[in-house]
Amino acid sequence: MEFKKNDMVTLYIEDMGHDGEGIGKAEGYTLFVKDTVIGDKVEAKIMKTKKNYGYARLMKVLQPSKDRVEPRCPDARACGGCQLQFLSYEKQLEFKKNKVKGNLERIGGFENICIEQVIGMETPWRYRNKAQFPVGKTKDGEIIIGFYAGRTHSIIPNTDCLLGAEVNQKILEAVLTYMKENQVEPYEETSGTGLVRHILIRCGFKTGELMVCLVINGDALPKADRLVDRLKDIPGMTSVTFNINKKKNNVILGDKVVGLWGQNYISDFIGEVEYRISPLSFYQVNPVQTEKLYGKALEYAGLTGQETVWDLYCGIGTISLFLAQKAKKVYGVEIVPAAIEDAKQNAERNGVKNAEFYVGKAEDVLPRKYEEEGVSADVIVVDPPRKGCDEALLSTMLKMKPERIVYVSCDSATLARDLKRLCAEEYGIEKVAVCDMFPQGVHVETVVLLSRKTPDDTIEVDLNLDELDATSAETKATYEEIKKYVKEKYQLKVSNLYISQIKRKCGIEVGINYNLPKSENPKVPQCPPEKERAIRDALEHFQMVS
Repeated sequence: MEFKKNDMVTLYIEDMGHDGEGIGKAEGYTLFVKDTVIGDKVEAKIMKTKKNYGYARLMKVLQPSKDRVEPRCPDARACGGCQLQFLSYEKQLEFKKNKVKGNLERIGGFENICIEQVIGMETPWRYRNKAQFPVGKTKDGEIIIGFYAGRTHSIIPNTDCLLGAEVNQKILEAVLTYMKENQVEPYEETSGTGLVRHILIRCGFKTGELMVCLVINGDALPKADRLVDRLKDIPGMTSVTFNINKKKNNVILGDKVVGLWGQNYISDFIGEVEYRISPLSFYQVNPVQTEKLYGKALEYAGLTGQETVWDLYCGIGTISLFLAQKAKKVYGVEIVPAAIEDAKQNAERNGVKNAEFYVGKAEDVLPRKYEEEGVSADVIVVDPPRKGCDEALLSTMLKMKPERIVYVSCDSATLARDLKRLCAEEYGIEKVAVCDMFPQGVHVETVVLLSRKTPDDTIEVDLNLDELDATSAETKATYEEIKKYVKEKYQLKVSNLYISQIKRKCGIEVGINYNLPKSENPKVPQCPPEKERAIRDALEHFQMVS
C-alpha cells in the first residue's frame, strides 16, 4: 500500500530514534512519531512521506506503554525542549545508555562495550541554572515570552519552565510588565525591527545569586531605571545588564555587555571551587550533575600529584581547577579570550597556583607547545563542542603519548568517531560512564577513559592495503560502494562531491577535498535533500554513522 499525506494509521511503537521520536511500521512502511514511546499503540496522521519512511503526528494513544508517563508540563507536546517527558525517568536513562553504546559500536566499531555507570538525578526537574527566553508578539499584538515550538521560531507563551529555577517566573513577569508599561517593543525576526530579542537568566544554585541580561537590537535600553527598580528587590538579584546583538541571524548573544545595576557577573560553586560567571561565559547548565561529571573525569584521570595535565576546550576553567587540586601542573586551552580571562580570575580567587591558560584553538596551541617548546603531558582531558576534536589535535595527542586520555563528550556520535581514530593506534577504551545532564531531553554527556596499550594488548596482522579506501582511511565503504547502494535502493545517481558534503555534515573526515574551489567565486552545487537522505541511509547501512 502506498501512503500519502493526511492518511490515518494505527501503529505499534517498537523503537525510538536518537531524537526521542517513536518508530512504528504501517504495513512495513516506517513512520517516525513524536511524543510516543516504545510499547505505545497509537493512532497517527501522516504529515510527510518519503520513499522508504515518513513522519506522522500523534492523534490518539490507543493503548499506552507501561513506560509512558503523564507529562508534568502542559506545553510538553508543543515545546521543542523536552523530547522525553512522556517517558519514565528510569527508561530515559536506559535510552541514553543505549544511545551511547550504539554509537560506540556502530560508528566507532567497538565490540562488547560495557557502560560502567549511568549517573542519573534524584530529582530530574528544576535543574537548569541558565535559561534563554525569546520575546515576541501574538497575532493580536500582545507581547509574549516563552519558548520556541519544536523546529520553528513560533513562541509558545510560558514563564514557568519546569526545568528552570522557580524564580525565573517572577523575573520574566517583571520584564514583561516593564516592556508593556514603557512601550518597549520586542524584536521581529522577519523585518529585523523591534528591540528586545531574548532574556537571559542565570542562577547560582549554591550562592543564590541571580543575573538578568536583556539581549537587544540596539545600543540602549529605554527607561532602564524602571526595569532595574522592578528587578533589584528580587532576593538574590546581583547583576542586571543588557547585551547588544544587531545581527540578523539565529545567534542569541552579541559580543558587548553593558551593565545597568550591580556587577556584571555572578558566582557559583562546583564542589569546593568557586567560579565567576558572566553573561557570555560557558558554564554547565546542570550544577548538580556537573559536580558528578567532573568528579568522574577526575577519578578517570587517576592523578597522584605528580602529573602534567592538559585540559583542552577548557572554557572558564571549570574542569581545569578541578584537576589542579590533584595534579602537579595543569594547562588549559580555550579559543574564547573572555573565557580565558575568566579562567585566570577563577584560578586566582581559588588560590590555584599550578594552572596556566592559553587563548587559541586547541588544535593550534597544543601542537605548538609540544613541537616547539617540548611541553609534554601525562594526562590529557578533552571536552570539545558537539563537532568533536579536530584531526590535527588528535594527531598531536597521539604524538604526545600521554598515559591516559579522558574524553568528556556532549555528542556520542562524534565521540565514537574520535575514539576510533585514537584507538586505532596507541589507546584502548578502559572505562565508560554516562551522565544525564539533561533530564527530559535527548542529549547526554559521556566520560571515557583511554589508556595506552601495552605490548601484550596488541596483535600483529597482515593487512592488504589494496583493500582500503584510499580516499578515507576511517570509513568502512568506498565512494563507489556508496554510489552503488544509493543507485540500487533509491534509483538515484550521486556524485563524489555530494557524498563528501554529507560525510562532512556527519563528522566523517574525507581524504580528498571535493569542495575545494577552482575559482575565487565558485558556485559549488549543494546536495539536494532527497539525495542527502539517501546518502545518509547508505552511511548508516555501512555503519559509518548511526
